[in-house]
Amino acid sequence: MSAVRDPGLQPERTRLAWLRTVLSMTVAAVLAVRTALLGLAGAGAALATTCAILSWLGFVVVAHRRIHALSTPWPPRLTHWAALLAAAWVTMVATFGAALVS
Repeated sequence: MSAVRDPGLQPERTRLAWLRTVLSMTVAAVLAVRTALLGLAGAGAALATTCAILSWLGFVVVAHRRIHALSTPWPPRLTHWAALLAAAWVTMVATFGAALVS
């Protein structure tokens, strides 16, 4: 007899959480580009904007893989490395965004 898994709404809530985080990081990256293009930041604006965009892209890759994995009936657990990478990308976007504002 095979076990039938009833995950309830947990995978959907997790997918939505990943999507919300991607959306908020997208807004931060767009604002970083806008700030750099309008010349509101200092001399390191281009470097900070480039780093923010690259960090955003890295997070989108991790989030896309996780969202795709959650669509399976038995999703694999999030690895420690993927969680560490996701946290690092979010921290870097926040850091580079703060560098652009100040």
